Amino acid sequence: MTMKQHKKKLKPGNREGAEKLIQPLDSASPIHNLLPAQVKEFKLLAEVALDLRWTWNHGTDEFWRRLDPALWELTRNPWLVLQTVSRSRLEQVMADPVLRQQGIELLRAKRKAEQSPSWFAQAHPQSPLTCVAYFSMEFMLSEALPIYSGGLGNVAGDQLKAASDLGVPVVGVGLLYQQGYFRQVINRDGGQEALFPYNDPAQLPITPVRDADGEWLRVQINMPGFSIWLRAWQAQVGRVKLYLLDSNDPANFPAFRGITSELYGGGAELRLRQELMLGVGGWRLLKVLGLQPEVCHLNEGHAAFAVLERAFDLMQETGQSFEVALAANRPGNLFTTHTAVAAGFDCFEPALIEKYLRLPAQQYGIPLRQLLALGRFDPEDDSQKFNMAYLAVRGSGAVNGVSRLHGEVSRRLFAPLFPRWPEAEVPIGHVTNGVHMPSWDSAASDKIWNDACKKGCWLGFSDTLEQDIRHVPDKQLWQMRSANRTALIEYARERLARELACGGASPEEVEAARHLFDPNVLTIGFARRFATYKRPNLLLHDQQRLLRILSDARRPVQLIIAGKAHPADYAGQAMIQEWIQFIRCPEVRRHAMFLGDYDMQLAAELVQGVDVWLNMPRRPWEASGTSGMKVLVNGGLNLAELDGWWAEAYTAEVGWAFGDGFEHDSSWDATEAEQLYRLIETQVVPEFYQIDEIGIPRTWVARIRESMAQLTAQFSADRTVREYTENYYLPAAAAWRERISEGATKAAQIARWRNSLCPHWSTLRFGEVQIQTAGEQHLFEVQVYLAGLDPDAVRVELFADAANNGEAVRQVMKFVRPLTGTTGGYLYGAEVRATRPASDYTPRLIPGYPGVAVPLEADQILWQR
Repeated sequence: MTMKQHKKKLKPGNREGAEKLIQPLDSASPIHNLLPAQVKEFKLLAEVALDLRWTWNHGTDEFWRRLDPALWELTRNPWLVLQTVSRSRLEQVMADPVLRQQGIELLRAKRKAEQSPSWFAQAHPQSPLTCVAYFSMEFMLSEALPIYSGGLGNVAGDQLKAASDLGVPVVGVGLLYQQGYFRQVINRDGGQEALFPYNDPAQLPITPVRDADGEWLRVQINMPGFSIWLRAWQAQVGRVKLYLLDSNDPANFPAFRGITSELYGGGAELRLRQELMLGVGGWRLLKVLGLQPEVCHLNEGHAAFAVLERAFDLMQETGQSFEVALAANRPGNLFTTHTAVAAGFDCFEPALIEKYLRLPAQQYGIPLRQLLALGRFDPEDDSQKFNMAYLAVRGSGAVNGVSRLHGEVSRRLFAPLFPRWPEAEVPIGHVTNGVHMPSWDSAASDKIWNDACKKGCWLGFSDTLEQDIRHVPDKQLWQMRSANRTALIEYARERLARELACGGASPEEVEAARHLFDPNVLTIGFARRFATYKRPNLLLHDQQRLLRILSDARRPVQLIIAGKAHPADYAGQAMIQEWIQFIRCPEVRRHAMFLGDYDMQLAAELVQGVDVWLNMPRRPWEASGTSGMKVLVNGGLNLAELDGWWAEAYTAEVGWAFGDGFEHDSSWDATEAEQLYRLIETQVVPEFYQIDEIGIPRTWVARIRESMAQLTAQFSADRTVREYTENYYLPAAAAWRERISEGATKAAQIARWRNSLCPHWSTLRFGEVQIQTAGEQHLFEVQVYLAGLDPDAVRVELFADAANNGEAVRQVMKFVRPLTGTTGGYLYGAEVRATRPASDYTPRLIPGYPGVAVPLEADQILWQR
């Protein structure tokens, strides 16, 4: 078996109640109009096939395989299988009482899961949060819905699945691509070729969104000189719905039907149009559906136009100005940045962005220049590009990176937006990514977890996973690993053989591929997007040394490589070709393979089966990385650069790390390649082959146990979504409701306060500072001259930089009295402990208003010098 096989055994039952279970799917169901076969049970199966819950609950796998084994293995798409199978075959299968009961139990289990108590309902029964709109350019949910490229989509898809498990009220918003991301073929010369097969919506596990009258729901967006209609589709992800917009509507001019054709394809104008579809069209769709999210979660800056459309929506409801509407909505907008270098932000030339924002500016009732200023570093410089990340920051009440290290990197990247503020106070936090463990675990590892921790261990209720997994015997863990490795090698052989056959290889080459690799040999995997900063060829720095490692007669190693390079990334494609040429050397061929067209199915097989997952980015360019997290649940170990999530996860007992924890340019690559080779030669290989009298490598298994125990729950999407919910969504919902109450009057007060700061700030100044040290206290008194500002509009603080690995000190100074004989002069005082010299402290003046996030919403600052 190559994928998870029947993870949940269904209990046999009688026919009583089965007819009742099927009945609710009547002619009112959106599925009814899609049925190609007049078999009564088809409706039952359609409901199961159209709920992407099957992507993480593979109790359905064996059932769909029985309908059409060949098509299931090729597509992993139950909806396609169900539509393709003949009526006679479906009737034959459903005439089998065991299979029929199995189908009924699948539907019963689905509905039970939907109605079962959730973590969110129990943990937050009186929550102000009713809806989070999660916007993303891509979602990786299944290979059956190919609207993803890589890491960003992985994060989005796994978080939707975790939200379903936890019962967090989330709706996803994305685009339905006619072609999606490209499909990869490796030609005879070892070069990558890009293909763009059409995604037939009728064969994808989605349904049209229809209104109460049955009409297909569409939203309209006005563009310069033309309008675009966007059709709406729905994917069911357990408890969560994902809405997808599609421009391939016959009502559109032919040139515009392809706006949602490719993911990350075309030029700047196509990208801009897509981002308008996502942000503006997505928000309008939610409104048409009658949804009013308290929280708008922007997964990367692509969706930042939703900030503008949401503000416009509130303007129409309240009659407030754009400035007030933006202030009202800010607490309800959350921006998650995944970018580790400034060049990664989407930016648009002035002429192009002006062309597309001129009409919205007129609708919002503000000068175009004011609207464009939201996306420029210098609002006064009309020559600057429009940065989508800057728009997202200026329209959100909170911003976060996706790992602890990436939070630090992001504060550095966005520091120019907050001049004179210490980098540590740039208002960007972090929520480290996690992966949806039930989507990535194998059948064997799933059994380990369920036996040790009971069913539902990823539903947010268990806090004993770490202790439970430590009680699993060594023999059981090693049997799981051996089963996973064997399944991967069987799958890899067949996939490679199929690729070679399709590429015109000889029958002898195809047959030889079916006998490559040994299920008992240490297997290392690397599968990522081939980009320069990910350094996929670091392992090829010394090819002869790598060959010696792979071909050691006593302790051999086998290597599986996969990954795509963007069609416009010629450097990435050259790295793929270098790997292919190395692998095709006769002496290497038995020890390494490159598997083409890296997709979600291949990713699942790899992370389930490899013993070691390799990751080699140039620090700190890996914002988080999630591929290595997926091996955790399967007992795989990580060997990685100290970057992204591994920089906070690594300890000596859970895996291996290389690098020195600092940033270097490419001249350092040779040093790190040497570290990598040495680790494999002196630690990884010896530990794997150091077995006891019954064939178990005890030291290796101890490392597996600690990796599973310490890291799996910590780097699961379950933990990530709970962290987002409690630290961001719930506070955001409460703050947003407060600001929009009574016609957004609170937001109007905040807007007036912000406007009052601007004309006065340049005239503020400090007077004399007096310091006395009495015993263990430093006593500070400082004179402040506020011109015409009310003292309640500002805050005076003592600040000291972090010292001795501690945190910076921010001590609020208290108002003492007005300064006699002055206008706008005041005295402030504070006491701090004399554990540091008084010279470490500097008075400063910052904006202050209840409930306002400073400096995110008001970035002025004045230092006493």
